[in-house]
Amino acid sequence: MSDALLSINGLTVALPDGADREYAVEDLSYEVHPGEILCVVGESGSGKSMAANTVMGLLPRGVRPVAGEVWFCEHNLLELDERQHRALRGKDIGMIFQEPMTALNPLMRVGDQIAEVFEAHRALNNRAERQARALELLTEVGIPQPERAIRAYPFELSGGQRQRVMIAMALALEPQLLIADEPTTALDVTTQAQILELIRDLQHRRQMAVMFITHDFGVVAEIATRVCVMRHGKVVELGSRDEVLDNPRHPYTRDLLEAIPSDAAPPQRKALPPSPLLEVSHLNRVFRSRGGLFKPAREVRALQDVSFTLSRGETIGIVGESGSGKSTLGRCIVRLERPDSGEIILDGVPLSALSGDVLRLERHRVQMVFQDPYASLNPRTRVGMAIAQGPIANGTPRAQALAMADELLATVGLEGTADRFPHEFSGGQRQRIGIARALALKPELIVADEAVSALDVSIQAQMLELLEDLKQRFSLSLLFITHDLRVAAQICDRIIVMQKGRIVEQGYAQDVFVDPQQDYTRQLLDAIPGRRHDHHHEATAIT
Repeated sequence: MSDALLSINGLTVALPDGADREYAVEDLSYEVHPGEILCVVGESGSGKSMAANTVMGLLPRGVRPVAGEVWFCEHNLLELDERQHRALRGKDIGMIFQEPMTALNPLMRVGDQIAEVFEAHRALNNRAERQARALELLTEVGIPQPERAIRAYPFELSGGQRQRVMIAMALALEPQLLIADEPTTALDVTTQAQILELIRDLQHRRQMAVMFITHDFGVVAEIATRVCVMRHGKVVELGSRDEVLDNPRHPYTRDLLEAIPSDAAPPQRKALPPSPLLEVSHLNRVFRSRGGLFKPAREVRALQDVSFTLSRGETIGIVGESGSGKSTLGRCIVRLERPDSGEIILDGVPLSALSGDVLRLERHRVQMVFQDPYASLNPRTRVGMAIAQGPIANGTPRAQALAMADELLATVGLEGTADRFPHEFSGGQRQRIGIARALALKPELIVADEAVSALDVSIQAQMLELLEDLKQRFSLSLLFITHDLRVAAQICDRIIVMQKGRIVEQGYAQDVFVDPQQDYTRQLLDAIPGRRHDHHHEATAIT
């Protein structure tokens, strides 16, 4: 045994019969030392989260460790029963999950959920003490107005605030080890930067060890002491942050680093001839809540006087934080939302004024690719039929529509998969299915709403390449909605930056990326993880 706080030795975790491979983790060994941040990095399916769940005793049904040891504070965690694991969880090892909305109880106030941690471990004597400590923790993790937040329900908080609540719960009993499983993946870049800063600050002040699981080398550059790179359930590289980032030894590590969107200035793209396809004029959308007994009515101005033009064959990026109005704008353009005022004109047709059958006849010309394709696909419908449903609803014979679905699946690199169900595909493959479904109705414009934000960097790079290829092949225009200016710069001709429902900056991608005119745009660029530490993709100004 070394001085490691956590030591994983030769761990092998078996998957149930019928899985796509025999082992989730195979002969895995690494250590986490007191006071360090070990970043465990790899693509989806690499086994990084499965190893963490083994440490926590949270393996899914049918998944089981079959070899190896996991030592923590002189205990082999693989030998503990559920009662012993439960005593360890929270008290000695805390865990933060990727999606706090699924980890938090939607029917309990935030303060009660933090207090429940103390109650479960018989810590503190009464409710008043537990609530007081919950308030201290919310203050420590930087929740705005903690006195109000402690009485809020999870749905009343933003994504970043919910993640801060999860951190407060994980730290409540002052654990020696914090396991953070992709805690910033679903957040926009500025909120992500704040959460990374918070974790780094808490780790330093409490001198605890952190095992941070991520697929993003930008995050690694920001916070890691050491880096463990995993692929197919095995460690392929292990070393200090600078060793791995500056001098990667394994080809897979080099591939992951190469897939990171470049910090170099995008090339100046040729100006397209002024042939407007989409004209958005003075668009406004207000959401109103009716309020209740103890809650006043609220009014949120999601879009305020938004105007821009998209030319044929052009790609425009709509960039901003969560709550900036960019997704509402996309939903208005595809008519999933109806604007309160303003005009949306598609090739001379006033989409915003249409309704009923007339709207249905025009709607196929604008299609949307959603952030979470799994949520937008019917889990009981085979993907071939999911793609064919749109054409069938518009009068295409069933056999012809299914044949078209086969062709589109082949076009997006999924030939021969029409009879499979959504759960049989990876996240990147499901996103390809979402794109195929959008193409089935032969649109002129595709609105991609955070279509690559939840994907691993290597899959993200493939999806951007696919979108660019399909745009050329099918003569499409593209509205690309994202919170990451660096990703937008890779694919977009022009960029529109939104804040609080308004357009605050717009221009050619190179101009916005190299010489942003607004402080807010500069903040978005500065918040990109790893940008200030990036040794491989130095930003270059164009002179």
